[in-house]
Amino acid sequence: MFELENQCFVDTSEELSYPPVALSLGEKLLKSKQGDQLVPIPVGTYGNISVVHSLPKTKKTFFISLLASVYLSGKNNFGGDLKGHRNGRCLLHIDTEQGIWHCQRTFKRCLQMNKDVEQGCYHTYALRTLSPKTRIDFIEHLLHFKSNIGVLLLDGIADLCNDVNNIEESNLVTQKLMEWSANYNVHICCVIHSNYGSDKMTGHLGSSLMKKVETEIQLEKNTVNKEWVTVKCKRSRGFAFETFSFQVNELGLPEVVDNYYDPLKG
Repeated sequence: MFELENQCFVDTSEELSYPPVALSLGEKLLKSKQGDQLVPIPVGTYGNISVVHSLPKTKKTFFISLLASVYLSGKNNFGGDLKGHRNGRCLLHIDTEQGIWHCQRTFKRCLQMNKDVEQGCYHTYALRTLSPKTRIDFIEHLLHFKSNIGVLLLDGIADLCNDVNNIEESNLVTQKLMEWSANYNVHICCVIHSNYGSDKMTGHLGSSLMKKVETEIQLEKNTVNKEWVTVKCKRSRGFAFETFSFQVNELGLPEVVDNYYDPLKG
């Protein structure tokens, strides 16, 4: 218990710096007695969790590809003002839903969006054929043995459960995300569906995630430009990034569009 006490103790006299950011969009001026500081607005910070959700077929996987490409490059022509703060760390990209052919196409998309990517630092896996428990064990294995992972993109968090409405299973998966993000100091961005006719995430797993994540990101079809998908920060523990939209171009690659806002939503 003494070891646990030391592990969990928070020293309020310690001066902490702004949390290290993994992915950001925009900047914010912080004022303090020590002076003004211009800091990045996080999409996600190291040691934390974010979640992306929307109805099926709202290009969630394309959006995750966009985030992956930005993190690998720091900034590129597809991501608009999105920035990655990799600092030499690597990316672990996992898909639990698609078959090998579609997974490879998804993963190669991130490389096509960047000219000079350190490909050996981009780790890609398809876990469709594994059971939920084996998926959890395998991800834990990768985080432990793959050195210097900075971001884990987990496309299909629901596939780590047999039943997203099972309270015990859902809480176990959420607890695993909290452990992994803290123990390995990674940012974990996971993907889940929204309920039909609602903007809430599916099942008890969605409810559990909503309470624990740093950033909740919602995707929805733009009501004016039918080919666009609008991305908004629904909830954040810190500063919320501005709403923006992206489209899939003629080459099948996601790219941020110049007009950020959906006119019908102000």
